[in-house]
Formats: sequence, C-alpha cells, structure tokens
Amino acid sequence: MSGVQSIERAFAILRALSLGPSGVTALAKHVALPKSTVARLLGALEAEGAVSQPEVGGVYKLGPLLDDLSPADRNGPHLMRMARPFLNELVFVTNERAGLSIRDGRDALFLDHVSAVNEVEVRDWTGLRMPLHTIASGIVLLAHADMAELDGYLTGPLEQVTEHTVVDATAITERVATARGTGFVWTANESVDGISSVAAPVRGTTGLVEAAIHVHGPTYRFPGDAGQEIVGTTVMAMADRLSEQMARLD
Repeated sequence: MSGVQSIERAFAILRALSLGPSGVTALAKHVALPKSTVARLLGALEAEGAVSQPEVGGVYKLGPLLDDLSPADRNGPHLMRMARPFLNELVFVTNERAGLSIRDGRDALFLDHVSAVNEVEVRDWTGLRMPLHTIASGIVLLAHADMAELDGYLTGPLEQVTEHTVVDATAITERVATARGTGFVWTANESVDGISSVAAPVRGTTGLVEAAIHVHGPTYRFPGDAGQEIVGTTVMAMADRLSEQMARLD
C-alpha cells in the first residue's frame, strides 16, 4: 500500500482505539479493512509505541507514544475521544467536514476529522500538517501563543502555499488579534485553492488553549446562506462546550 494510504489507515485504527481497547477482529470490522492489514499496521504501531498489547493475543490499546506527543500530557489520552461527539455535531449542523488540530512546532497537525455526506467532499487530512499561518486552526493556535512565540514565528519563513496565502507579518498579526477578539477566524483559498475554513480554540485541563476545532468545505458553498458570523459563532460555541468538558477532568 502507498505511504499516504498506510498513514490514513493507521490513523483510522488509532481513532478506533481512542474509543477503547479492542481486538484485531473487532478493529478490522470497525475500520472496514482486512484483518491481515490491521494486524500488520498494529505491529508497526506497536513497534513505535503508538499502541500496546498488554497480553499476548489480547486486546490493543493506545500506547505511551501518544501521551509523549501530546502538547499537554494530561490532555493527550482524552482530547480526541472527547472531541469526537462535538465534531459529529458540527458535521450535522453545517453539513461539512469538521476536525481537530494541535500545534506541532511551526505547523498545525490534524488529529481527527469527521466527514459529511456531500457529492463534492473535502479530503481527510488527518495526520497531515500545514503551516500555522495558512489555515484557520493555525491562526487560532497562534492567537493563543505568548508574544515571544508569535514574534518568533513571524520572523521565521512564512511559506506561500497558494497565491492567496497571507505571508505579510503585519497582516498575520492583525488576523491573530481578530481571532483573539471574536473567538473564531476564517480563511479562504490559503492552504488549498477552493477551500474555506473556520476555527475556534479549545482549552485543556489547565485552562490554556491546547487545540482548535474547525469546519471546512468548498468555498463555492461554504459558509453558504448562513454567513460567516453565524457559522463562526456555532463553531466557537462548540469549542467552548468541549473546553468545559476538558476543564472537568482537572
């Protein structure tokens, strides 16, 4: 299988295990893959510490590597699992793909996505990274970085991904300020031509912003008649509800 396909399938397995421990047969049914493929991917994931099998022949569960990669150790085991119902609700409300992202250096890392049912659908970017300044989730994460981190980012290379990507440091600073003030931010055609996205921040158990949830869809139909303000407020409200649940873990 191709490298990209392997990554997509591995993340499907990880998302399934985020719901709880499972055996190979049940996992294969859940992710709709051959049992032999799932067993092979589990072996590779176990070698990297992403999953573990406490007893030979027993169930698999998420491994210690995922906690190490989490931006907040206490949130790692809970964030994806707790975010999924809110992503499902956003898909139901907007009829577009919804996702969860965290910061990974100068990039936003897509942790999870829930798809909508549309004739034209945005691809699943789970496991992929995009420069922070090119996507709504990244701008939200920059908006809640400290000033030294923000200055450091803006003085680094600002990649021009499409002709619409904003790479002027002053303009990015203004967008960051807008994201702080409104609680959400929109981008259009800046990471991929023809795609619009809106994102809002998610706070972890410490009250600090640890992630962002977003909705994105084809620019020609999204946000549609509802408009940016209503859709943005909806995403922000969902992010706030998820943040409230994360706070209860403390």
